[in-house]
Amino acid sequence: MVKKFYLLSIVSVLLLVLVPAKEAFASTQEKLLDVSKQYIGVPYSFGGSTPHGFDCSGYTSYVFNEMGISIPRTTLTQWEVGSSVSRSDLQVGDLVFFKNTYRAGISHVGIYVGNNDFISATSSRGIAIVSMSSNYWGPRYVGAKRVSNFNVANSNESGSNESDWFTDLSKKHAAYEAIKLMTDEEIINGYTDGTFRPDDSITREQAAAIMNRHLNLEASGSTGFSDVSPGERFYEDVSAIQNAGIIKGFPDGSFKPKKEMTRTEMALIVARAFGLENHPVSDRDQIYQDINENTNYFHQMSLMNAIDRTGVYNTSNFDGQSDASRMDFSVAVYNGIETTE
Repeated sequence: MVKKFYLLSIVSVLLLVLVPAKEAFASTQEKLLDVSKQYIGVPYSFGGSTPHGFDCSGYTSYVFNEMGISIPRTTLTQWEVGSSVSRSDLQVGDLVFFKNTYRAGISHVGIYVGNNDFISATSSRGIAIVSMSSNYWGPRYVGAKRVSNFNVANSNESGSNESDWFTDLSKKHAAYEAIKLMTDEEIINGYTDGTFRPDDSITREQAAAIMNRHLNLEASGSTGFSDVSPGERFYEDVSAIQNAGIIKGFPDGSFKPKKEMTRTEMALIVARAFGLENHPVSDRDQIYQDINENTNYFHQMSLMNAIDRTGVYNTSNFDGQSDASRMDFSVAVYNGIETTE
């Protein structure tokens, strides 16, 4: 009888210990995601290890320290700790490593957050979530290390409609995948406060810079524009795009770099940039109700619908004289890339 009571007591104690432990695993993983994501948008700072500015290993060591886990400070020393994990077995919280970024060999580290994405300190966007399969990061992936088990069973890999990319862009948004790819490839960037601001207008100089990040054309001599001078932020992009005949100036010799780009202008430069000026469009006489075959640049505007992969341009009107938004331009360039690759 005494033995039976003793065994029951042990079982009771184990239940009291084990059940809260299971709950602790779940809350630990949720905490890791919360802690890591709260710094999205914090700027990159070489040698930085505080919320005022992070480099890649400074960020990972800071987040893990917040979780009560001590790891070394540098990327190379972090590579030396924990157990190796195959890519197919990655769990939320694993450290993922990349090579040949700003130096030869292992040079970048981030934290795996699920869905083939990782969060890290990037030089262009600060703390950001990016895809491990992007054209930039995919070929540079080296391996992963697990320094703590954050309970993959409760991984946040569900179909949440919340966007891990930007706070103002839901996964339900028609442009989400296009903008995700464009930012992942660093063709267009978001803002340091974690927003994308999809409805903001885009200027002519910004459009030139974004287009040239994909085309990677070299500047060639002077632009000839009276209002674009060497040394200005987007001078080389404007020069390269102008010399390629993609964006043109105005009769008075100006470029008007700060002027908002219209949706018609956007359609023109996308058609030119991707060589789609003779691309077939719908057999319908009128895709958009506010333009017809007698409208200037009818083909280029109709093209935005013909090459659209997102549904963003499946609308009743084209509104060619309205300002092109960051979303409009991102999707148009994305569609051009997808159509020509």
